[in-house]
Amino acid sequence: MKQRLLMLMLVVMVAALCLPPVFAQATGTVKGVCKDMEGKPIAGANLEWLNTDNGRKYNLKTNKKGEYFSLGIEIGKYKVTLTQDGKQLDQVSNFPVGGDEVTLDFDLKKSQVEAAQQKGITPEQLKQMQEQQAKAAKETNTVKALNEKLAVANQAMQTGDFETAVNTLNEATQMDPTRDLLWARLGDAHLSSAPKQTDPAEKAKRYSDAVSDYQKAIDLKKQSMAASPKPDDAKNLAAYYNNLGQAEARTGQLEESVKAYDQAAALNPPGAAQYYYNQGAVLTNSGKVDEANAAFDKSIAADPNKAEAYYQKGVNLINKATTDPKTGKVIPAPGTAEALNKYLELQPTGQFAEGAKGMLQYIGSSIETSYGSKKKAPTKK
Repeated sequence: MKQRLLMLMLVVMVAALCLPPVFAQATGTVKGVCKDMEGKPIAGANLEWLNTDNGRKYNLKTNKKGEYFSLGIEIGKYKVTLTQDGKQLDQVSNFPVGGDEVTLDFDLKKSQVEAAQQKGITPEQLKQMQEQQAKAAKETNTVKALNEKLAVANQAMQTGDFETAVNTLNEATQMDPTRDLLWARLGDAHLSSAPKQTDPAEKAKRYSDAVSDYQKAIDLKKQSMAASPKPDDAKNLAAYYNNLGQAEARTGQLEESVKAYDQAAALNPPGAAQYYYNQGAVLTNSGKVDEANAAFDKSIAADPNKAEAYYQKGVNLINKATTDPKTGKVIPAPGTAEALNKYLELQPTGQFAEGAKGMLQYIGSSIETSYGSKKKAPTKK
């Protein structure tokens, strides 16, 4: 029994001697600092270390100082790619990692200089490229900041918080006073906030500020259209003129308001029906009935289905009705019944339907009752 046990132990020892030796896998340490074109740290960037020998990847992140560090990187040669927000910034190939600590820094400006030298780009040409890139980067950052301001202002206006909107958009125009959209939205904020003012002087000032804001937006839009026209420029400019017309009417500049609406209609014919309707509204509010009805006629000409224009024209014509001194019968102005009945034809159950019927009854005109009802199909005999 003892002899068998001894033999078994010898077999185990021999088998153990035949096993290959196992060693700890050798790894290295990598570190570095990443800087942008201005020499500032690139925070939150990703560095992909790809081992070109076996395809293994390591993904490292930079801290607020642009630094990165990692232990346990397998020895080998690596392709290292620096990216941020999905965009590749730089890349290094065949970078060796041994058992010691190695440093790989990324300096985008230095890398660009080296790449330019390899391509034969002169220092002057490189300087121009760098200036263009810096300008583009600045523009990107500015646009991002302004869009954030616009988002805050738009949300504030949707909830009726016009003071926040005004303050936010004032900050935006101070950041960059060359953007027509900022001034247009500031005009919207001033125009919307004015009726809420209890102080008459402040209320008048808000309307006046709106006029100035829209005029700045128009001037800037015209400049950009002359320099680099875009497909929607005319439509956007027309919208600015439309809002300017409203603001000018509020400040008593009726003649200028009418011109603004005419300009909007000329710039954007598909929107002319609404612009002329708005023009008719401000003229009506100013007591210019004949001029208002001429504007409503233009609105109808631009869109024969503009029901509201027929109704408002009918209202204005009702005010021109007279009374026969002998019979006491109401004598309507020509076209009154036609305008009101046309509204009912287009909007038989619309917002002003009952008002239109009441006015037709007042002038003794017949009211078409078939509007909005389906005609019965003839019965077969």
